[in-house]
Amino acid sequence: MHAATPTILVADDHPLFREALKGAVAKLLPAARLVESDSADALFTSAEAWPDADLLLMDLNMPGAHGFSALVHLRGIQPQLPIIVVSAREEASVVRRALDHGAAGFIPKSSDPATIRAAISAVLDGGQWMPPQAETGDGLAPEEASIAARIRELTPQQFRVLGMLGSGLLNKQIAHALGVSEATVKAHMTAIMRKLGANNRTQAVLMAGKLSVDPT
Repeated sequence: MHAATPTILVADDHPLFREALKGAVAKLLPAARLVESDSADALFTSAEAWPDADLLLMDLNMPGAHGFSALVHLRGIQPQLPIIVVSAREEASVVRRALDHGAAGFIPKSSDPATIRAAISAVLDGGQWMPPQAETGDGLAPEEASIAARIRELTPQQFRVLGMLGSGLLNKQIAHALGVSEATVKAHMTAIMRKLGANNRTQAVLMAGKLSVDPT
């Protein structure tokens, strides 16, 4: 059965859809504590602050999330946290990849409130929830699975640096954004390239790009 006062993390950068998710949770679990995030960075902070959270509802397409990368990273640092991906992308391949990357469920954004509540209930009870199209989706390509395993090895700060690198920021800009020295950013870069097996920054960014919803 569900915890008496479950903690549910809700991560979506669209306020209207965040409200819809919160409404579904409140109807199902009136006593639930809801913790909201509107970006991947805010989500990592929330997940760290609530290590015993019962469930995370997360959008794939948030600032700093870059496709499946945030899901993969969270599965690595907090494997005990069940995650339901909520997305406007409803193709079978996207659903299948989310589940293969460790999501316990997938809710298409076109779902009605009753379906959203059923999905949340199933996952809180230790089960899985997937829409019918999951059955027809292709699984992960070996290269994507391999890169995901390496991204799981990154520390939270290394993951942030990789994300900023993917956004085209320079070392100086990354250092300023994170409040650290350029030397620290360079040290993170060295560790990132070693863990990913990349020879340079460009290759590291291209590898991370394999986890985007539409990989190039």
